[in-house]
Amino acid sequence: MSKELPPWEKAREEFVAQWGSLGTQWGINRTMAQIHALLMTAPQPMSTDEVMEKLQISRGNAHTNLKDLVSWNLVRIITHKGDRKEYFEAEKDVWKIFITISKERKRREIEPAIHLLRDCAAQTKDEPAGPGRDFHQQMKELDEFLSFGIKVADTVITMKHASALQWAMRLLG
Repeated sequence: MSKELPPWEKAREEFVAQWGSLGTQWGINRTMAQIHALLMTAPQPMSTDEVMEKLQISRGNAHTNLKDLVSWNLVRIITHKGDRKEYFEAEKDVWKIFITISKERKRREIEPAIHLLRDCAAQTKDEPAGPGRDFHQQMKELDEFLSFGIKVADTVITMKHASALQWAMRLLG
């Protein structure tokens, strides 16, 4: 006989499913995002076996994605004296999650893109007028734009949560 879930558990399942879809928008796969959502909303740290059971995923899938979440600094490994199992706990502070994701995306995606733009600009700096010169100029403008975006993001992530919200409200009117 199946037991009816309490309302918060039903809502949690919906959240976990939706967070999985959102995760693909910020650079991680659906399962990794679902595990993150599950751990973020878990009352206690969870073991790999508990994650596998709750999400109906394989051990390999759970292990790989948990390891990736740890490398993203979104999840911590918790150990208990006398217990060989590892347990996983997600950061629950929304502002810290935002900062962590921003830093990781910068490191993994934006910085390599800026290096590529700068390399392309350096390789084409002596191009004469025409398509080669236009390409060089486009690379420089993209570099300037991304570099400006990085400076804004770096400023925001160094602010306290309330200060950042106040700044954003002033900026956005």
